[in-house]
Amino acid sequence: MAFEGKRAKKIREGIDRDKLYALDEAVKMIKDRAKAKFDETIEVAMNLGVDPRHADQMVRGVVTLPSGSGRTQRVGVFARGAKADEAKAAGADVVGAEDLFEKVNNGEIDFDRCIATPDMMPLVGRLGKVLGPRGMMPNPKVGTVTMDIANAVKGAKGGSVEFRVEKAGIVQAGVGKASFTADALVANIKAFADAVQKAKPAGAKGTFVQKVSLSSTMGPGLKIEPNSIFAQS
Repeated sequence: MAFEGKRAKKIREGIDRDKLYALDEAVKMIKDRAKAKFDETIEVAMNLGVDPRHADQMVRGVVTLPSGSGRTQRVGVFARGAKADEAKAAGADVVGAEDLFEKVNNGEIDFDRCIATPDMMPLVGRLGKVLGPRGMMPNPKVGTVTMDIANAVKGAKGGSVEFRVEKAGIVQAGVGKASFTADALVANIKAFADAVQKAKPAGAKGTFVQKVSLSSTMGPGLKIEPNSIFAQS
């Protein structure tokens, strides 16, 4: 316990909890303090000026991070025939139709992301109670219901990240690993922030992005100056 206390104190040295840091400076500080024995995930959280209880203030979307997410995603695809072959060729981990439906319906979910062709949605829709709570339900708004199966699978495998605002008006995501270069993390964070900004709903009033914070899995969080995230590289 004493060791943990000293470690926590050390990684918080030099951090001003009330200061708004520029993105470049914050990324370097977060990387320097990511000292866990595993490759920590770098996470960004944005407090938005929306009330997601109202349909016209929902924020959701998908973004392909330019430097990848650093996470290996298992991708499941609901498709038949040529589209099923296309999914397999693109690297999908699990592909099927009624057979895959039965497995998922019985709780056998061997994937992290789910993609489907439009013609499969009447079948996949019946899995709403299984996939919905896990945030895996395919949705055309985030590109997971599509005929362009190959690109959807490659995107999911290569670093695309889905986001959806939570009840408290917060949207968050892992945007890379501590082992990434500072430039790669900055590029990923800016891409994520840009995607969130573009997803601003018509019902949002006032300041859309109110607060931004950055942290690593085991490290402290830093408050970020929002303008530094949306500034040009």
